[in-house]
Amino acid sequence: MKKIDVVTLGCSKNLVDSEALIRQFKAGGFTVAHDADKPEGDIAIINTCGFIGDAKEESIETILDFAEAKKRGNLKKLIVMGCLSERYSAQLKEELPEVDAIYGKFDWKQIVEDLGQTYRADLINERSLTTPGHYAYFKISEGCNRSCSYCAIPLITGKHQSKPMEQLVDEAEKLSAQGVKELQVIAQDLSFYGLDMYKQPRLAELTNQIADVEGIGWVRLHYAYPAGFPYNLLKVMNAHPNVCNYLDLALQHISDPMLKAMRRHVTKEETYKLIERIRKEVPGIHIRTTMITGHPGETEQDFQEMLDFVKEIRFERLGVFPYSHEEDTHAYRNYEDDVPQEVKQERADAIMQVQEQISWEINQEKIGKTMQVIVDREEEDYFIGRTEFDSPEVDPEVLIEKDAAIKVGTFIKAEITGAESFDLFAKLSK
Repeated sequence: MKKIDVVTLGCSKNLVDSEALIRQFKAGGFTVAHDADKPEGDIAIINTCGFIGDAKEESIETILDFAEAKKRGNLKKLIVMGCLSERYSAQLKEELPEVDAIYGKFDWKQIVEDLGQTYRADLINERSLTTPGHYAYFKISEGCNRSCSYCAIPLITGKHQSKPMEQLVDEAEKLSAQGVKELQVIAQDLSFYGLDMYKQPRLAELTNQIADVEGIGWVRLHYAYPAGFPYNLLKVMNAHPNVCNYLDLALQHISDPMLKAMRRHVTKEETYKLIERIRKEVPGIHIRTTMITGHPGETEQDFQEMLDFVKEIRFERLGVFPYSHEEDTHAYRNYEDDVPQEVKQERADAIMQVQEQISWEINQEKIGKTMQVIVDREEEDYFIGRTEFDSPEVDPEVLIEKDAAIKVGTFIKAEITGAESFDLFAKLSK
């Protein structure tokens, strides 16, 4: 059995784990396919997500689909790993007897060895990329030390653990040597980087060092936390043209009663001052944020305050999640899930309706401008790319008129010719 299908569910942090595991298997002579349309391996490894209800449901459905394939004789071994099995190992073993082995999120070595191969510690900084070769997700830490009421991540991943800076710089250099031009820097909480290992925040220094790696054209920062934000990062963003004027800053709410109930350790006033300072010190920055509707105790007034906040601040990028009542979280233990699901969804839809108009207006301002774009892929009618203000999968794309001079995986100068709420249209700038 030397053919493996790896299926990754959930976030980009999970994807990095899968890529590291795939590298181990390929080093051992396995043939590995990732997220194949038609899995044909002898072994399937499902890297699950256990964050919120919808993600857990998707993970279970995927496992059941592969279990059916095993029953039909199309699969010899089914393995489950990742966040869902880290959190619910005993239940999965009891309810899914078709699964041959269940591992936690960090049991890579055991998986490799149980499949008859030696775990290669020398490959710790190597991955088999599943993204297009010109960009890679770049995970700088595991876990989280925050205690947000709604979040199950610390229950799954444990306390924050920063990766050593020298290890990360080495990884960035290896990725650049592979042809990676863009690093998507990710963590559950970027703001905390270095506090556990170096006793002080070191995100700015790390960003400075990886921005200096030869061949890295863009460095993009995801998932900063507002409380304890490392303001020295803003100077690094200004000092390096290749550090994108983009920041994913998860705010979740704005009303003080909700921020307190969510255990965010930040106030409405502090949030406004943070955004004002970021925009003042990094002119033109695009801030991505997320909001949660329907947290226990959220009143119509709390929601209206959040809606007004979104209208006033005019975030360049924004997503909304209806609250999910997750087992063993602070909110689950201490609050009643008292906002009906339909109200949660109505509130989320109302915010996205406002955001769609804001996004349209912001995009209209880009028409006629020439912007640097990285070309991700070619489709039938267009090349598809992104500006420095756009992260893969979640942000707008640039649809570029076909031109023989355009190559996938390269940076080009593109003239923006049109705009919708969530896409730009462009042509190659001559």
